[in-house]
Amino acid sequence: MEGSEAYKKAGVDTEKGQEFVGMIRNSVKSTHSKFVMDNYGSFSGLFDASFLKDYKNPVLLSATDGVGTKLKLASLFQRHDTIGIDLVAMCSNDILVSGGRPLFFLDYISCGKLNPAIMTDVVESIAEGCRRCGASLTGGETAEHPDTMHPDEYDLGGFMVGCAEKEDLIDGRNIAPGDVILSIPSTGIHSNGMSLVRKLFLKNGLELPDSAEEKDFLLNEILLKPTAIYEKALRPILEKNKKILGIVHVTGGGFYENIPRILPENTTAVIKKADLTIPEAFQRIQKKGGLSDREMMSVFNMGTGLAVIVSQTNADEMIEELQNGVSSLPDSFSGKVVPAGFITEQNGNERVIIQ
Repeated sequence: MEGSEAYKKAGVDTEKGQEFVGMIRNSVKSTHSKFVMDNYGSFSGLFDASFLKDYKNPVLLSATDGVGTKLKLASLFQRHDTIGIDLVAMCSNDILVSGGRPLFFLDYISCGKLNPAIMTDVVESIAEGCRRCGASLTGGETAEHPDTMHPDEYDLGGFMVGCAEKEDLIDGRNIAPGDVILSIPSTGIHSNGMSLVRKLFLKNGLELPDSAEEKDFLLNEILLKPTAIYEKALRPILEKNKKILGIVHVTGGGFYENIPRILPENTTAVIKKADLTIPEAFQRIQKKGGLSDREMMSVFNMGTGLAVIVSQTNADEMIEELQNGVSSLPDSFSGKVVPAGFITEQNGNERVIIQ
């Protein structure tokens, strides 16, 4: 045996890989901006950076992430048409909260055995995520890992590069006591806290529950509500004014870990839980697990996808503008942009206080 036949018997089918590349070609191309170059003969994606001459002091931003064990639900339900949106969102939102505009995205898929139909759904959903944030999907890698992963198992990683004018970076340094914290609604739990959700709702954390009601909850309220991509909602606001002092992407670690990342020294964020719009999904998770409020706020976004910090003077204006932006997104948001807290001087060791 030699060549591709030997490799195929070892568990890697390069011909099927080429078939898969052909199946996703149009989806990938649909994301390309005018800056994506023909990469014929190249082993990497090419992106024309001549636009940087229009910046006075361009700064490149980068982000990488995955979707965690949400992949387990995708496999259990055999629904792979939204998981790629989650993947792009986790990176795109990280770029956005610093003021960056997404430029291009790459994915990495590892699998036990390549299933072109499933992987096509995955990549098409990645392409949809890229279209939602305006990034170009310039390439990726799909690797078969026979004997080290189950044939039906796969994992995802994403990598994004963005750009911003140096003077337009949002880093929270001008946040001060008296500023207002606005809650931008999430579409649900997004891609964080899934290991806890699996432990609570799946049998042995691995199998779908017997209850049809719980199956429906996991499918429709958890899996099929992908992470919101906020780029197009906030970009017009970021371009026309400098009134946003800080933005937090509320991901793993919830409020307690994420908000302090942008707070200046000697300041504390006070969150008023009663003012948050908390979707029913979180209430159901909390009841199922008998979880404390602190635990919930430490793990989940609790209905706040982004926390935006503005001055008290600009708060009403920003609520209206942000609500208009959020309402234009393709996802269905059940919550509203609301004032959810304020910044105060630090007293003790607490950087986040939830009342």
